[in-house]
Amino acid sequence: QVQLVESGGGLVQAGGSLRLSCAASGRTFSSYAMGWFRQVTGKEREFVAAISGTGLIRVYADSVKGRFTISRDNAKNTVYLQMNSLKPEDTAVYYCARAWGPVAPKTEADFTSWGQGTQVTVSS
Repeated sequence: QVQLVESGGGLVQAGGSLRLSCAASGRTFSSYAMGWFRQVTGKEREFVAAISGTGLIRVYADSVKGRFTISRDNAKNTVYLQMNSLKPEDTAVYYCARAWGPVAPKTEADFTSWGQGTQVTVSS
């Protein structure tokens, strides 16, 4: 069973930046696409971004396109989410997830392993 550990969350002012990291256990990291989701209390978890196993394909939610960048370092078993121009509506718990295979999906059901989440709070 893969373990995913997020870090990098915190409190930031609107317009600021944060970089989230997600370290994965195991030896087959590059075989799986990785993604980021977020959830606000009382609302459904929503897709943010995903990256293919090779790192060549990246997909984003419209709400973060142009502001967030997903990347990965397969040598370090780590996926990142660089978040710029943050808005108060970006406030949520952010979750790292591993997909079923190398293709980058957008649907929550296509992700089989999840981290515990890291809180991001953007103040106005």
